[in-house]
Amino acid sequence: MELTIIIQHGEDGWITGQLEQIPAVITQGRTMEELKFMLLDALALYLEVQQEQTAKTYQGQDFSRETFGQLNAA
Repeated sequence: MELTIIIQHGEDGWITGQLEQIPAVITQGRTMEELKFMLLDALALYLEVQQEQTAKTYQGQDFSRETFGQLNAA
């Protein structure tokens, strides 16, 4: 799966990026390289929080979990 970044260049020199597929993942950097690094970090944090919230939803219930793949950052 390819992710798309919505990019805005600020007048203050910062570049803001938001994942088009997951709008809650938004951050900024001084360079495109830094922005992409920060977006991957923000995405990892977002997924971690979602995982914790989902675990709370199923707490006390009988269920199983299975890993089915991994997203690779290019």
